[in-house]
Amino acid sequence: MSPTQLAPATRLWTRDEYHSMAEMGLFEGQRVQLVCGEVVVMSPQKHPHAFATSVLADALREIVDDGFWVREQLPLRLGESSEPEPDVAVVAGRPRDFTDHPSTAVLVVEVADTSLAFDRREKAALYAAVDIPEYWIVNLAERCIEVHRRPVEDAYSDTQIVDESGQVACTAFPDRTTAVAEILA
Repeated sequence: MSPTQLAPATRLWTRDEYHSMAEMGLFEGQRVQLVCGEVVVMSPQKHPHAFATSVLADALREIVDDGFWVREQLPLRLGESSEPEPDVAVVAGRPRDFTDHPSTAVLVVEVADTSLAFDRREKAALYAAVDIPEYWIVNLAERCIEVHRRPVEDAYSDTQIVDESGQVACTAFPDRTTAVAEILA
């Protein structure tokens, strides 16, 4: 095949390459994540996003059992080509149990305003593909939480929409609920 016959291709990055680029300062002043080999630039956080993230993390800290760690906007090591930073993740274990970022969670939450389509497609596919059992999207625009459960390959087979009058519970802690209205600004 001659050079003129080659189709353009996207260059995907590994976690190691992503870390090297960060160390070189290529992302200085930017919020980025590595998702399925692509470096994704995230929008600045507006108050409703920051509020929902903080309030939900605090609510989950009151709900989870000892031996679980509620993490805010910290990386998860999901294979060699993904290191997303979900808004909230509940991980089995304590911080000192890890020598690298955790590679799974019992619950991952993204708070979505400008990122809603990306969170529904790319993030949902990523989290399902690595068997994260439960994924929530705090949908600020529609004032609800989208609860995704039962990962099958790169999708979730069960999705429920809980509006602001409802309660949500993580399947790992089914008897402990949080009011959706309390999470939304």
